[in-house]
Amino acid sequence: MVTLPSPASDAPHEHRGIAEGFGADAERYDRARPTYPPALTDAIMARSPGTSILDVGIGTGLSSRGLRDAGCTVLGVEPDERMAAVARRNGFAVETSRFEEWDPAGHRVDTIIAGQTWHWVDPVAGARKAAQVLDPDGLLVAFWNAGDPDPDVAAAFADVYQRIDTGLPFTPWASSESAVSGYGRFVDATRDGLEQAGGWSEPERWRFDWEATITTQAWLDQVPTSGGHNRLAPGVLAELLEGLGDAIDTLGGSFTMHYATVAIACTRL
Repeated sequence: MVTLPSPASDAPHEHRGIAEGFGADAERYDRARPTYPPALTDAIMARSPGTSILDVGIGTGLSSRGLRDAGCTVLGVEPDERMAAVARRNGFAVETSRFEEWDPAGHRVDTIIAGQTWHWVDPVAGARKAAQVLDPDGLLVAFWNAGDPDPDVAAAFADVYQRIDTGLPFTPWASSESAVSGYGRFVDATRDGLEQAGGWSEPERWRFDWEATITTQAWLDQVPTSGGHNRLAPGVLAELLEGLGDAIDTLGGSFTMHYATVAIACTRL
């Protein structure tokens, strides 16, 4: 499950319990989370002035695999040591720190990326730190996977969430707003932070559409990796997963997720 726009706050980076909770089951995260489309890698490679990459909130390395496979050298910064440990096992160099507090120690890179993570970074402090690490014309790209199932699937999922008292500060799929629109708020906040920090080109918005067929088991594997879900009491999570599994089975045992990878890209002036 993609991390939905949550909590209901203009400053998600202040919710550190959620921001640094994804490592509770880092192996599952690495196994179950969606990757990113090759078109995104191609776009970054086409715009990057070189092949050195800094990945902000690298997690287990999902966001950087395409770039590494394309010949880039990747350094990750990750606040959760549990996630960083998996990324290292996956072959990435990782330093453990919140990005805003990270000491670059002279590091300079051609491109900074942040996959599904920039909303957990203070947008102004993050923009200023990124500018310290990039040479002029260096590239910054923050991106998110936004996924919407077909309306009947979304309605079935929303019904499960509404029947179970999860205590989550949001109810997935209950709103008619698309996930793309929801993630648009993160893009807007990123743009505003860049403008407030100064020293950046006019941001560009990118979008890459793709689809995935997700089975019952694959979805039940992914749900616990989503923001907030990884903090549910075991009994509540089990009830939620049972309900979601029944819903997918009733719909035929799988469903199509319509993804859009949305991104904001700009260069350091």
